[in-house]
Amino acid sequence: MLRGKIPVITAYLCFLIFAEYGLAQEKRDFKINTIAFYNVENLFDTENHPFTFDDDRTPEGKDVWTKEKYQDKLKNISKVLADIGKEVTGVSPTIIGVCEVENRRVLEDLLNEEALKASDYGIVHFDSPDRRGIDVALLYKKSIFKITNSQSRRLMIYDFIDSEKRVYTRDQLVVSGLLDGEKIYFMVNHWPSRSGGEARSSYKREKAAALNQKIIDSLFQVDPYAKIISMGDFNDDPTNKSFKEVLKTKANAEETDIREIYNPMENMLKQGLGTLAYRDAWNLFDQIMLTSGFLQKDYSQYQFYKAGIFNKNYLHTPSGQYRGYPFRSYGYGGYVGGYSDHFPVYIYLIKEVVPKN
Repeated sequence: MLRGKIPVITAYLCFLIFAEYGLAQEKRDFKINTIAFYNVENLFDTENHPFTFDDDRTPEGKDVWTKEKYQDKLKNISKVLADIGKEVTGVSPTIIGVCEVENRRVLEDLLNEEALKASDYGIVHFDSPDRRGIDVALLYKKSIFKITNSQSRRLMIYDFIDSEKRVYTRDQLVVSGLLDGEKIYFMVNHWPSRSGGEARSSYKREKAAALNQKIIDSLFQVDPYAKIISMGDFNDDPTNKSFKEVLKTKANAEETDIREIYNPMENMLKQGLGTLAYRDAWNLFDQIMLTSGFLQKDYSQYQFYKAGIFNKNYLHTPSGQYRGYPFRSYGYGGYVGGYSDHFPVYIYLIKEVVPKN
């Protein structure tokens, strides 16, 4: 059932919600919005830009990255983004965080694909100093979410051995806006990789977590119940030090107090679920975490309902040694026409529809 441009959730889901919290089982209608994140794996255009290491993703480069492959990649990624949450909401996500995009142009090309064009998404993007030239960005439905502010927060990291050598990595994107008139903050991340080994590189992600915490604390100073969603490819699992010791995330909603952060992905990891695979083991680097303001059970405002990993069958490598892994664009044999080496993640936000008298 749809009302306007925002789908209204059915009585079946309402029954589940109110039965879960021991409240009277009565029919209520809820608006539902999908918030998604996807590492789109090297979404580059075909041009050779002189100030970034994008040589491989050019027609003359190692990947022989032609216009045809680029267009194929755009079509594939747009299909995935349009599908996330659709089986529940009937429409594409309201908010989408992405990483590993080269520039604004590739985002514009992506949103011009048939699967996304009618959704009328806006773009928030800033160029990062990452040496590969990859950035993070936020896509949002302009009819539902109204931007009030956006900024790119610089992550300053220096080499552990050579303190004079800066590590150039992705900035952290912070966007505030009104979702149906309600103020919500979104943060989009792509923390430093595990290049050189998990242990040797962990300090970089802990620095990234510290910047996340600093940003969140500054918003809490204004409003302790600020509704903040931090999403991204964190290159750490929910149980790593960056989350548990720096951000002090909580695995259970009922144990998340005011000014604390709930990470619904932690229990997924404990169940053996993941968003990327390496050496026959799953990691859950792609996550969406949120502050306690979404956990108040006040359904006159947007509240957290559910989190998930979008891992439909078509996103799995169909055969061979890596069968079941995320189906990426390039395999060891060259271009295979897949999607990404990560699965997307998502959450649902719900809000009660109050009947008009």
